[in-house]
Amino acid sequence: MDFFTSIPTHIDYVGQAKAEKLYRAIITLFSIVGFVWGYIVQQFSQSVYILGAGFILAAILTVPPWPMYRRNALNWQNPRINEEKPSGKKGKK
Repeated sequence: MDFFTSIPTHIDYVGQAKAEKLYRAIITLFSIVGFVWGYIVQQFSQSVYILGAGFILAAILTVPPWPMYRRNALNWQNPRINEEKPSGKKGKK
């Protein structure tokens, strides 16, 4: 069970932009190729199959948090710990 909790699940902001660009490029390329191939063979189903393959490839390459999407991690600031808490209520004037 420790194996599953050790898998990183985050993608940084630069990685999100890379994943989105890659997704758009794959879908656009496969849709153009699918349209042209479907037109040549006069089979709409061939266009749908090629576009479906593009969706599957894009999902495999962009949905999991691959290491190429986690190279620019943000360094978050540590939380402040307030040692003294005010004991009285201050009224508004």
